[in-house]
Amino acid sequence: MAKLTDVQIKAWIKNGDRFEGKNDGDGLYLSYRENFAIPVWRFRYKIKGVNRWLTMGSYTDLSIADARKLAKELRARVALGYDVAAEKQERKAEALEKIAAKKNAYTAGQLADEYFAKNILGRWKHPNIVRSRIEKDIKPNIGKIPVEDVKPLHISKMLESVVDRGAPTVANDVLRWTKRMFDYAIKRHIIQFNPASAFDHSDAGGKEEARDRALSREELVTLFAAMRKTKGFSSLNELTIKLLLMLAVRKGELVTAKISAFDLENATWRLTTADTKTKAEIIIPLPKQAVECLRDLIRLADGSEYLLPARQYQDRRLPYIHENTLNVAMSKVKANMSDIDPFTIHDFRRTARTHLAALGVDSHIAERCLNHKIKGVEGVYNRHDYFDERKVALQKLANFLESCETGKAWNVTPIKKAV
Repeated sequence: MAKLTDVQIKAWIKNGDRFEGKNDGDGLYLSYRENFAIPVWRFRYKIKGVNRWLTMGSYTDLSIADARKLAKELRARVALGYDVAAEKQERKAEALEKIAAKKNAYTAGQLADEYFAKNILGRWKHPNIVRSRIEKDIKPNIGKIPVEDVKPLHISKMLESVVDRGAPTVANDVLRWTKRMFDYAIKRHIIQFNPASAFDHSDAGGKEEARDRALSREELVTLFAAMRKTKGFSSLNELTIKLLLMLAVRKGELVTAKISAFDLENATWRLTTADTKTKAEIIIPLPKQAVECLRDLIRLADGSEYLLPARQYQDRRLPYIHENTLNVAMSKVKANMSDIDPFTIHDFRRTARTHLAALGVDSHIAERCLNHKIKGVEGVYNRHDYFDERKVALQKLANFLESCETGKAWNVTPIKKAV
């Protein structure tokens, strides 16, 4: 029997000659039906007395030589008793099952959401911090991968992406929460091994060094001027930044504050053990400028129980503004301060501490203004809260900041050196 040739096949295609099957010999056929865009190779064989057909592939995908080679391999399997068409169907079914399983797989993103809902929300003081790490770093990098398919390589690439954008401290935080997330999956019998377990800070952002950035008087003057002229920087944001500077509190303490904690008539703010990072209750004396800012913020809160309620309720889970709201707002301001070294909102506490010292406030008073514990033996025995002293100190700081904002001269009496 004459074998098929490329010249014949190309002529049939060019002329549009249709046929059910052209025999190439040894069970190999070429079919070019009306509904075929291109001829297709088919293999005919008999198994247990029944004729069977197996579609091998198109003429475009398989040359004549490749089709003959494959047909030879199939004949050898049939000779051993295998039903090659049934095997193909089984492989196709398995592939479809894998596709369906992958489509319905429990992903790392779903794990992150479950971990957040069951272990963070309602239990963690600042859940928005964890949510930010999940949405900004964990989900974009490994969120779509099935949990059991997440490998150390994926963790490594995720950490590198965070470090490469200049956020080593965030990389450490991302690693911390990723480890806890997969440990939770192990406890739930979802996986057997934690893909992040082998990583430590040296693989992420490295050891976190203490910052020493504080804004000088000249930089504060520039900051206040930039806040006034920056488009999109609201009066609410400006009032909040002023409070952070003059009260030297942590951003999270102000962001999550309830209006009921403020007594404006007596000019105090009570932070309970649940409100502070140090778990130490403190009553903060409010300078007159802070009281004015708070009155405006309470008016803007429009009946909310929170001082800084979420305006758009970003994910409908937090009743107060997201932690990053102020960061985003300040990024606009800092764009108008290009000549000043980089700084963060957290540097405001160090800025306050620095200027309290410059204003002549004793160290132990300044430390209590920041709600730091007094160190050493003195801290063990001295339980005095220094409320009156802190009131004087914070008022001095508020006056100084007001001079920076208004541009008024600020005269500091120099200390005379001993002769």
